[in-house]
Amino acid sequence: MGRFKKNKTKNSRFRYQNLMKIIAGVDEVGRGSLIGPVYAAAVILNKSINKKLLKDSKKLTKPKREILAKYIKKNSVWATGKASVKEIDKINILHASLLAMKRAVIKLKKKPTLVLVDGNKCPEIKDYKLNSVINGDEKIPSISAASIIAKVARDKMITILGKKFKGYYWHKNYGYGTKQHLKAIKTFGITSQHRKTFSPINKIK
Repeated sequence: MGRFKKNKTKNSRFRYQNLMKIIAGVDEVGRGSLIGPVYAAAVILNKSINKKLLKDSKKLTKPKREILAKYIKKNSVWATGKASVKEIDKINILHASLLAMKRAVIKLKKKPTLVLVDGNKCPEIKDYKLNSVINGDEKIPSISAASIIAKVARDKMITILGKKFKGYYWHKNYGYGTKQHLKAIKTFGITSQHRKTFSPINKIK
């Protein structure tokens, strides 16, 4: 009986510690795009949110993402961060992605006790505990939520850019290397928003 009581107390303490954790999920979008900043989002979900609704942003339609983004924002603590085209070309896309993630985490109005990052690498943030989760956007609801917030935010920004740089169809391809986009580059040339270190941009004079 004594051993049972000891284990019960230990398990209760473990459950209490888990309940006390403030977990933030982090994800980025736009790494493979030929244009614009890379975006990241950090999200701490409220307990009341319906986690079954949250999926990897890539598996959702644009209208569904936009609806869910509004729902997530109302039921979470969230923040976005980004790294510019100049930063991407200077420090490379991996380090720029980690920088965007760091900026998103630091901007959170509530400090998480644990940050779960999609992928196999984490940004270095002083006084924060971070763990990477491969395919985290499919496994961890808060990371799924972060992918949705980041995707909607970046798509909105790219759509605005597309109105300024007409003919590249960024409102449809969001800067990715589609045949339509590559054809436009040959016709109109590269813009200030193109990542100069990315192929095939770096091969164009």
